[in-house]
Amino acid sequence: MNLLSKHWIVAAVVMEAPRNCRRSSRPRIWLGIALGLGLFVQPASVIGASLKTPSGPIAITNSAVIIYPINHATLVLVSRERTIYVDPVGGHQRFEGLPRPDLILVTDIHEDHFNLDTLTLLTRDTTALVAPAAVADKLPENLRMRTSVLANGESNTLAGVTIEAVPMYNTTEDRLKFHEKGRGNGYVVTASQKRVYISGDTEDIPEMRQLKNIDAAFVCMNLPYTMTVEQAASAVREFKPRIVCPYHCRGSDLEKFKQLVGEVPGIQVLLRDWYR
Repeated sequence: MNLLSKHWIVAAVVMEAPRNCRRSSRPRIWLGIALGLGLFVQPASVIGASLKTPSGPIAITNSAVIIYPINHATLVLVSRERTIYVDPVGGHQRFEGLPRPDLILVTDIHEDHFNLDTLTLLTRDTTALVAPAAVADKLPENLRMRTSVLANGESNTLAGVTIEAVPMYNTTEDRLKFHEKGRGNGYVVTASQKRVYISGDTEDIPEMRQLKNIDAAFVCMNLPYTMTVEQAASAVREFKPRIVCPYHCRGSDLEKFKQLVGEVPGIQVLLRDWYR
């Protein structure tokens, strides 16, 4: 099989997975094929354009990293090394057909990010958790003992995956009550040599604007809790991720975000329906 053939097979895998990713065992088959090839590309018709497919997975070009949007602030990142769940809430049924988590990242204490029942159902003997202290303080001992507590600016490497805790907080006066600096974490996850940024609940803070070499970014935008699409687009234009996907975006004008990001060279805007 030549390289071009592999490109088309993986493109087909990525296109097929959305239709089956939550109600059958097929995602495991597609994922196994794709990871076995070890090469992901966006289909030719998508490169450099905006794509909107309900809950469709996002593949990072030329890597074994694929991200599944689940709902609102919840996503699953699958790499060659590990499977990582971010802010799993809503019960284990949402994750049917996906690999069990090796790592679980929790960003904040609010109920759309932290649900103890879901964490308990998803955690197995080999699962590690990463969370800020505010979340860890709410965990029972059996979960707390397997949790790596990270403060803003700290990092840890677990099972071959590096997790960097990035600040997330509000800066606008009438939003300061929602997320104070230091309580929650955004994360930069480095897996299979790719860097994925998950913003958590934040505004366009300096720490976001200073990020470097981000392959894929999931950036929040919704009022009154986080930031406007204008703030988000301004920050994205500055730190220039190779792929950006809005999330935690209920009620936001995502087409406007896409337009505001514009034709910045090297930034691909991907839109997903997080609320279907």
